[in-house]
Amino acid sequence: MKENDEILEEVTEERDEMYEHFRFTVDPGTELLRMDRYLTNLMANTSRNRVQQAAKAGCILVNGKPEKSNYRVHPRDVITILLPHPPREIEINPENIPLDIVYEDNDVIVINKPAGLVVHPAFGNFTGTLVNALLWHFQGQKTADGEDVKPLLVHRIDKNTSGIMIVAKSEIAQMKLAANFFEHSIDRRYRALVWGDFKEDEGTIVGNVGRNPKDRLVMTVFPDGEAGKHAVTHYKVIERFGYVTLVECRLETGRTHQIRVHMKYAGHPLFSDESYGGNEIIKGTTFTKYKQFINNCFKILPRQALHAKSLGFVHPVTGKYMLFDSELPADMAEAIEKWRNYAKHKQYEEEES
Repeated sequence: MKENDEILEEVTEERDEMYEHFRFTVDPGTELLRMDRYLTNLMANTSRNRVQQAAKAGCILVNGKPEKSNYRVHPRDVITILLPHPPREIEINPENIPLDIVYEDNDVIVINKPAGLVVHPAFGNFTGTLVNALLWHFQGQKTADGEDVKPLLVHRIDKNTSGIMIVAKSEIAQMKLAANFFEHSIDRRYRALVWGDFKEDEGTIVGNVGRNPKDRLVMTVFPDGEAGKHAVTHYKVIERFGYVTLVECRLETGRTHQIRVHMKYAGHPLFSDESYGGNEIIKGTTFTKYKQFINNCFKILPRQALHAKSLGFVHPVTGKYMLFDSELPADMAEAIEKWRNYAKHKQYEEEES
């Protein structure tokens, strides 16, 4: 069972969106104001500097074209702006939590997040998170403006999912990465061990993802698009073990629990995923030895079998394409190896039973 503070953290984290997306049509008769001044007057709690940084990052479009902050708005201009949510106005303390740092420069840091680490503080859970750890790591580091470096999030990974994620260290980097995530131009590939055997070697799952109205702690798929947000997951079979399959998932969109809920919707819940029914025996035999084998696998991997294996992106400042890959964590690798051995010998074992 999940602890109360863990549930509170998950609910709050899932409710938060990473970005705010605005669309304005300039009223007839509006005077020719600079765009940064016009938007600052229009948008509550948004500083002029933040609007200027968004324009610099190409996150403000006027009639479909990026414009600089000194652009003079005209009547009937259509302005769209994408802004990452500003940091919460709460005190978050640095904590000396070990980090697996894959890459770091003045603008970004790439982390191999372990399973069990919450990404950011939320109601009821303000300590022991990745943000706390990064604040400790960034101590003494300064931005180009002389300000203390702070972790600026552009995406998340579920608490019990492991793998590669990127965090911005400067506002311009955050803005540009936010635009890339919003436009789905970031290449994110996951490895997942799922129940069942796919008929095809690869495919695509499409279905709106939103909160389950019957259970607000989990998400669900709305296939007719009556609720939720558009979501697309591409998958490819890596290895078949009979009752479970190792797949690569490539995210085209990045909705909360997307791979987990899409795989359940497709009839292939993630192995050991408590929230989506993968922690029960879904495929296999009734043999006692098989049940013991499954329980042993659950003990080795007591969380969803999902790892963010690689992340490819254009560096927000240098413009260089960067690709980072990671090995499967020990718990997931061990469970997969047990399935690999079982698949080789299962026919003999079942005949002997």
